[in-house]
Formats: sequence, C-alpha cells, structure tokens
Amino acid sequence: MKRKINFSPGPAILPESVLQQLAAATLEYEGTGIALPELQHRGPEFAAILEESKALVRELCRIGDDYEVLFLHGGGRLQFCMVPMNFLPDGKTAAFIDTGQWAHEAMEYAAYYGNASIIASSKESGYAALPAWPQQLPADTAYLHITTNNTIYGTQWDDVPATTAPLIADMSSDILSCPRDYSRYAMFYAAAQKNLGMAGVALAVIHKDMLRTDVRRIPPMLSYMAQVAQNSVLNTANIVGIYTTLLMLRWTKEKGMAAIAQENRDKAQLLYDHLDNSNIFIPRVKDTAHRSLMNVCFTAITPVHETAFLQWTAERNITGIKGHRYAGAFRASLYNAVPLSDVQYLVNTMKEYEQQHQ
Repeated sequence: MKRKINFSPGPAILPESVLQQLAAATLEYEGTGIALPELQHRGPEFAAILEESKALVRELCRIGDDYEVLFLHGGGRLQFCMVPMNFLPDGKTAAFIDTGQWAHEAMEYAAYYGNASIIASSKESGYAALPAWPQQLPADTAYLHITTNNTIYGTQWDDVPATTAPLIADMSSDILSCPRDYSRYAMFYAAAQKNLGMAGVALAVIHKDMLRTDVRRIPPMLSYMAQVAQNSVLNTANIVGIYTTLLMLRWTKEKGMAAIAQENRDKAQLLYDHLDNSNIFIPRVKDTAHRSLMNVCFTAITPVHETAFLQWTAERNITGIKGHRYAGAFRASLYNAVPLSDVQYLVNTMKEYEQQHQ
C-alpha cells in the first residue's frame, strides 16, 4: 500500500516507526500474551506506560515535580470546560486573548461557569494577524487563557510576555514543536491528535499551586484534584491512545527537540517562500512574525484555481490540504511527524500547477 502525502490538520500523520510499534503491540504487548487494548488499566503494564509518559513530558518540557501531568479523556473541548470549572471562582474573571475559533470557543465555554472576558482580539482582521498583547489585565483576573497556535487561520505566538495572572494555554497544535519556556505557564494542555498521538487523549500539565483549593463543588471526573489523586485512572483510561502518546514522546526525545524545531522552521520557510513568490497562491498571514509553523494557510487568486488545485493534488497522492470550513481555500499542516521531503513534494506540485496554469 502506498501511503498518501498527508497534510491533515488532525488526526495528523504519525511516524511510520510509531505505527509499526503500535501495530505490533495491538496484537501482543511486549511478550505478555495480551493485546494492548486488553491491558488492565490498573495493572502493572499500564502503570509503567503512565509513569514513563509523565517522566518524558517533564523531561521534554523541562519542568519539575512542581507540575502534575494528567492524561484525560475528552480532547480539547473538555478542557475548555474543566479549566473554568476548576480555576474560575465566583467574583473573578477569566481573561482571553482571541486569536481564532478555538480561542473564542474556549471563552464561550468558560462563560457557562463565570465571568469570561476577551481582552484582546484579532477578529476584525479575520484573524489574519495576532492582536497586541494586553498591557494590563483586569484586577479581578483569575487567569489569562491563550491558544498558542491558530490552526484555522495560521497564526502562532512565538513567545509571550510575562503576565500578572496565572497563564493557561491551549497548545493542542504546537506542543513540543518549538523552543518554549513551559515553566512560565500555570497550566498547559493539548489534545493529542496533532503532535502527541491519536484522538481521544488530552494532556493536561498543571502547576501544583493551582491545585491547592477547590473553587466549586464538581463531580470527581471533572476535578483535576481528583484526577491527580487517581493518577489519571479515575475510570478506565484510553490505554491505546496513551500508549500511542508514549511512542510519540519517545520518538520526539530520540529525534531531539532542537532538530524538530529546526526542521519545523525549514518546512514552513520552504512553503512560505514559495507562496510569497507565487502568481497564483497567496498566504493568508502577511506578517512573517505572526505566521504559524504548524498550519500554513493560503488561498488562490480565483475560486476556479482553488477547485482545480484540490483536484490536481488529489491526483498526485496528496491529501488533507483543504482549508477549514470557516476559512476555505487551503491549509497544509506541518506537524512534527511531517517530513521535509513531503513539503518539498507539495511545493514541486504547486510549481507544476503554476507552470501549466499561468
């Protein structure tokens, strides 16, 4: 079977070595005579998977034991709920920087549990740039929430200034993709299906200072403190999904964070350089300082070219570049597992199209 050149925004491409290990474990896990999906979630084999996964998260993010590491169900949207449920007290405000759909949706979820306020937004520009970082937060701010990478419109925070309130970040689409001081975050979380494995798992990393008190009475399944107390196995864990995350963490460590970051810059630069000089394709984000390395979003000079180029790429074994339904046009997602050669193949395909359609 010939694998497609896959630029899907998520579930995203996985390294072939990870897929091979996952396939083998699915039939039998490490000589136990038991298939991976059959492992007991409170058995010693899965306990070892959890502990190694937590240790690798701490190592790769360069954080210590002052952070709790959780592997939870529900993806990013459940984190939209759990964050305010656990950290937004009555009489306080959850502040949000609105850089796109997911940042805005996180704010909407928070509003179910308390006061949620957008303090900076780039909505008026169609999210084609990042807003100015707020100079001052409301006095009653419980936490400031950001989304580090905008998958739909293609912007990304390269770095963020210090804040006077705890900083919480949705890093679903760019975690472990670039240099970042994770110790500056009171909490960060990520749905796994971009750089950490498969859908159905969410990583949540929380500084212990955030877990000292309950702000409201909530069911244990939705309580970070309860999940910490049960080591992410308050109920039956997603064993296959978490094991896949472990394989991705091992792969990330073996490849090296410096090498991954450099390759991500090279991949994005290769594609952006072509877009900036194309007569047919146009990058959505003009300011190079605001451009995402993970999701390169672009349009064509006419809708006819958009339709024709999608067919052109499909005929050349490329999949996953159709833009999000809110933005349209094109999006090439260049997550950690996407090789540079695949991006070069896409650029060559664009050049061939342009030569025949000038």
